Amino acid sequence: MATYAGRTAEQRRTDRRARLLDAAAEIWAEQGWAAVTVRGVCARAGVVDRYFYESFVDREQLLLAVWEQRRDEIVDLVLAAAAAAPGDPQAQLDLAVASVVRHLDASPADARMVLGDHVGSAVLARARREALQLFTDLLVRLAGPYAVRLDEDALRRSALMSVGGFVELVTAWKSGVIEADADTIVRHVRAVVRALTAGELAGPAA
Repeated sequence: MATYAGRTAEQRRTDRRARLLDAAAEIWAEQGWAAVTVRGVCARAGVVDRYFYESFVDREQLLLAVWEQRRDEIVDLVLAAAAAAPGDPQAQLDLAVASVVRHLDASPADARMVLGDHVGSAVLARARREALQLFTDLLVRLAGPYAVRLDEDALRRSALMSVGGFVELVTAWKSGVIEADADTIVRHVRAVVRALTAGELAGPAA
């Protein structure tokens, strides 16, 4: 495979794509998603406009890719929490809540990207709705083995209320509607999730 400056064509494409994603994320963090334009992103990334289309069909696909990066970071935090407390579903939930809250507190731009309502962008609004179901499905899958009763519908309702309530609470918190520190939010979410799942999840495995 031919190389240029020690890198293959595929490596250069991968690098250009990463630079475009980083540039879009920076502009989004500074000015909001609506300020992200193909020309502006290319200028900041130092990429000629024509190379944009080797990685993305249009601006919407770029925005979605940036958003999915941030969503996947949160998925990884939840999965890491589950792996850190095998056999103890309540401890897994506690760790997941703390990890996600502190991640969003430390990265306010990420919180705005993931939790914003994105009015005016059908692509981002749809992604946000689908993410609620994704995280609900994830919680059901992780909690399912510990369900006291094999009632997936009840477990799903509790998971959906937990996820939806969490999103609305953190959105209000990060937008300044609610004043609290991260530890207070963590304690409150943990208490609510425990109340919602009381009697539905078994304790630590013996």
